[in-house]
Amino acid sequence: MAHQTVSRPGLPADPRADAAAPSPSCPVEIALDALRGRWTTLVIRELLRGDRSFTALRDALPALSDKVLADRLAHLVRAGVAERHREPGVPPRTRYSLTERGRRLGPVLQALWDWGAAAP
Repeated sequence: MAHQTVSRPGLPADPRADAAAPSPSCPVEIALDALRGRWTTLVIRELLRGDRSFTALRDALPALSDKVLADRLAHLVRAGVAERHREPGVPPRTRYSLTERGRRLGPVLQALWDWGAAAP
């Protein structure tokens, strides 16, 4: 008899939901990896508001160091969440925007906010 996954509240009807150990191919692990790192959600929040230059992001998050901002942006680009656009000129300008995949994180962040706001 083939293994059949039964849908349970909060758990997808997907065989990967019954994993006995973390797996890098798990959709939840993929999402958490994209959001990993302090400041990442705030960088995404700023990009949800529209395309931003590095300077605009730095100005919006003044307590964030340039090094950490650069690290977070590079991570988001590698994760397919953000795109880096280099504009010609002197000096050349670089803008960041969310990909379609990145824009789909908006409701995810809202759900995390709602869950955290309802904490006892």
